[in-house]
Amino acid sequence: MTGFSAQWLALREPVDHRARDLALQSIVLHDLERLARMRAGPLKLVDLGSGSGSNLRALAQLLPEHQHWTLVDYDPALLEAARAACIAWADQVVANEVSLKLIKNSKHVTISFRCEDLSSNIEAVLAEPADLITAAAFFDLVAVDWLKRFCGLLSTPLYTVLTYNGIENWTPSEPSDAAMLKAFHAHQQTDKGFGAAAGPTAAGVMESLLQARGFVVSSASSPWKLDTNDHALIEQLATGSAGAVRDTGLVSQSDVDAWQRSRCQASTCEIGHTDLYARPRQF
Repeated sequence: MTGFSAQWLALREPVDHRARDLALQSIVLHDLERLARMRAGPLKLVDLGSGSGSNLRALAQLLPEHQHWTLVDYDPALLEAARAACIAWADQVVANEVSLKLIKNSKHVTISFRCEDLSSNIEAVLAEPADLITAAAFFDLVAVDWLKRFCGLLSTPLYTVLTYNGIENWTPSEPSDAAMLKAFHAHQQTDKGFGAAAGPTAAGVMESLLQARGFVVSSASSPWKLDTNDHALIEQLATGSAGAVRDTGLVSQSDVDAWQRSRCQASTCEIGHTDLYARPRQF
């Protein structure tokens, strides 16, 4: 699977956190509160493609008091970065062994770290007991065939946020915007380690697959809305997008260079994402 640096993940984390759709998130939190009241023991959450643990840090403070998270990523360096970032984020570290135990705002959070190639071993991950499967900015990287495998196996509620949906608006506009976006989407649908990626179609594909299996599915828009206060992220985003387009060869080098120079100084930028919550009807 294509890797992401801990530096990039840290840069985008505050923007990811503010972009989440709060109405959909509140439904998830309500369901998990109800579940926690119904039985003893910590809530069990599995975070797919966890990176440096941003998804945990967004949700853990809002969940019931006792939680056990399993962070799953293929990159051991990112799992180590997640451990370090969660230690820095915690109010108190109770234990730092194979599993990390910490307290944040009176929440008791145990974190296990699982290094796993999700492209080949998703069956083993989903076989583990869990109350919620979650992910952030992950499912647009995987192939449609993999999504069919995943959705066919899923029996647990799923809450996934920030799946790229292909909508982009930069200001001021540039004549090459449409050609650049088309080429970027072509790059998004190349192999990221799971086969040809679903890219901007992922959220819609998942919704259809899970509805066909009888899940109750809700979705909401969660765009990044960037302005001059987010200059560092805008610059990195423009540079990364231009690099991806160069790899396709679909836009001339001079046009890509000009677009990148302009976009590194963009005044605003909106990047579209979709949040999705799917639960079995009996949940």
